[in-house]
Amino acid sequence: MPFEVLAPVAALVGLAAIAGWVVTTWLRVRHGYPLESAWGESVYPKSNDEAMERIKLLSTETAQLKAELGAMKDRLANVERIVTDDSHRLTHEIEALRGPAN
Repeated sequence: MPFEVLAPVAALVGLAAIAGWVVTTWLRVRHGYPLESAWGESVYPKSNDEAMERIKLLSTETAQLKAELGAMKDRLANVERIVTDDSHRLTHEIEALRGPAN
């Protein structure tokens, strides 16, 4: 009698474990994570030209974004300076940029 009750439960637990492993592996492959063997060694993807090209592209994009962020910080500092300065000085600077009065 106990075997008749435990057998379906054990089968469901086994199927759930296998389904979990399949889903986990699929997610790892889909998002580009390397697969590992039972000993923790990388199985796939191994270091190849496609991966190296992807790393180069991401590095280039990171450098561009850092440069853009630096420019934005400079612009924000100028805006903050304009907002926090007293209006009298700002008016004189604007007039100086317009040029000499004719």
